[in-house]
Amino acid sequence: MTGQCDPEFIQLAESLADVARPIARRYFRAGASVDLKADKSLVTVADREIETAMRKIIGDTFPYHEICGEEHGGDIRGDGYQWVLDPIDGTSAFVMGAPTFGVLIALALDGVPILGVIDQPISGERWIGALGRGATFNGSRIQTRDRALADSLVFTTAPEYFPDPKDFAGFGRVAKSAQTVRYGADCYGFGLVAMGHVDLVVEAILNPWDFAAVVPVVREAGGFMTDWRGAPLTLASDGHVLAAGGPTSHAQALAKLGGEN
Repeated sequence: MTGQCDPEFIQLAESLADVARPIARRYFRAGASVDLKADKSLVTVADREIETAMRKIIGDTFPYHEICGEEHGGDIRGDGYQWVLDPIDGTSAFVMGAPTFGVLIALALDGVPILGVIDQPISGERWIGALGRGATFNGSRIQTRDRALADSLVFTTAPEYFPDPKDFAGFGRVAKSAQTVRYGADCYGFGLVAMGHVDLVVEAILNPWDFAAVVPVVREAGGFMTDWRGAPLTLASDGHVLAAGGPTSHAQALAKLGGEN
């Protein structure tokens, strides 16, 4: 896809993050009630309230845009504009009082993410990536780095997020070859890749609302966002996600994920 993201879309995405911040802060470490969804994942009143607020603003501003959110649903579309929302990515971290969760806001065109925001309400950190306009962290331009896999710092959510033994083995080959592996960063790890502090994030079972927003952030900072076969990520991708700072780490990680010892 060529061209540039419309500034009006960027402005709206920032407005959505601005609305989400005080809601997240109000409930963070405040003993908010926690429910268990059908898939055994956690959800809080903060998740639902943030998504409701964001949906209203989108509907009032661009009523012809489709919306899909983790908490209030909507079908993933492959045509036209669609906002993809994760009101709190890393609800487990949020519930446990760890400020590594984030609000994820994405806009896709014909199924391809063209705009993404990662917002951390507690620390006041915000990453923005927009097609053709680069990536920023709190308003300053950011850039990824490229390292050999042997020198790479790697993030993933947790070992149990590789339920398929083949996927777990693939991640294991990457982890064995890397310099350091850390767990539990959720969306925050992708922001660190975009800033050049981390080299790889490897995940296997992400939903579109988990990865849509981080795609433009990493990509516009100079990095790679693909599936485990090296194909660019779209809303129709299967949830296998590889974020890499540059071509060297990306190619070497793909080789390990594909079975190279």
